[in-house]
Amino acid sequence: MFHIALHEPQIAPNTGNIMRLVANNGCQLHLIEPLGFDFEEKKLRRAGLDYQDLGRMSRYPDYPTFLKAMGDRRIFALTTKGDHTYAEVSFEPGDVLLFGSETSGLPAAIREALPSGQCLRIPMLPNNRSMNLSNAVALVSYEAWRQQGFTGGC
Repeated sequence: MFHIALHEPQIAPNTGNIMRLVANNGCQLHLIEPLGFDFEEKKLRRAGLDYQDLGRMSRYPDYPTFLKAMGDRRIFALTTKGDHTYAEVSFEPGDVLLFGSETSGLPAAIREALPSGQCLRIPMLPNNRSMNLSNAVALVSYEAWRQQGFTGGC
């Protein structure tokens, strides 16, 4: 199983879409606060279509608490500033796929604390800033799962 972590997500429908995604691919979802929305927000529930009951999800008050909970798992930060693409990595069950907020991405301190080989990017055409968060999570989590032969859950 893979772990998807959202660092300070800001847009409820994106998080709802990701809740629905992990209910379908079997990944564990981790939300690192503060969140940019009320967790009971109607848009979150609508996008998640009540899948939040099916998926595995944990919430953390801050990044250090999340890091402690992850123990010695490999953490891959998805960032436009990554040195390698997500397709160049051999993912292993237990890996963490860490995504930043929709408005500011991952803080430099988090990116810089990881080995450069664990800061990954999604290829895009030149002069584009970023992708939608839920689309990015889908791309990378399904690549990790594909590498495992789509056996079991993500």
